[in-house]
Amino acid sequence: SSGINAEYGGDVMYFNSYEREGFIVDLIQDIRGINRMAVGAEKSGMIILGGGVIKHHIANANLMRNGADYTVYINTAQPFDGSDSGATPDEAVSWGKIKHGCKEPVKIYCEATLVFPLVVAQTFAKYHRKKMAEHMLTAEKTQDE
Repeated sequence: SSGINAEYGGDVMYFNSYEREGFIVDLIQDIRGINRMAVGAEKSGMIILGGGVIKHHIANANLMRNGADYTVYINTAQPFDGSDSGATPDEAVSWGKIKHGCKEPVKIYCEATLVFPLVVAQTFAKYHRKKMAEHMLTAEKTQDE
């Protein structure tokens, strides 16, 4: 994989192999592990910040289970250059990496560290606050009884 062959990453692993006896990076076991997680999942969603090797492996793992159920890509890459990072959700649907009929797969063209905290605040955090408020109301009603 190009991620392992990247000059910096390869050099860091090389030097760590001298400092840490038995240091091993097993790319195949990593791929098998992520594929196993995807295949065994009842539902699968991808929130991919950035692109490149990471996007490729996560999407391919979902290919092994006939596609992700939910998808959000956040990166600055554009589709015109043919890169994996720039590929749209429609392209992933055509390969089976996202399920046909997936409800509104999204690609946000933005720098991920800028927009991801806003996405979390308006989705997961808002949902968590709502559930916590419901839990507190239930606990108060139980105490009053």
